[in-house]
Amino acid sequence: METKRKKYKIIYQNEKDRQKYINRLSIIEGQIRGIIQMIKEDRFCFDILIQISSVENGLKSLYGNIIENQLRTCVTDEIKKGNCEVIDEIVDIIKKMK
Repeated sequence: METKRKKYKIIYQNEKDRQKYINRLSIIEGQIRGIIQMIKEDRFCFDILIQISSVENGLKSLYGNIIENQLRTCVTDEIKKGNCEVIDEIVDIIKKMK
């Protein structure tokens, strides 16, 4: 039986964190546009693969930052309220990243 996941909105420790995530995603967006252009120009496979790897690493880094932020804010708050189910939910999310 599958349990229904509760929805927790992202809580930023400060506005700087929110802007950091947006900036990182803007960089990744630019990298993806660059990959599209490289493919259109029939660039070398190796160069395209390096750019794809950069996008993957950027997303993994952002993922780690958001997970850390959630652990320090939302998850901590829920545990203090006695909601330990949030631990199972965050573990499930981390496992899906693999």
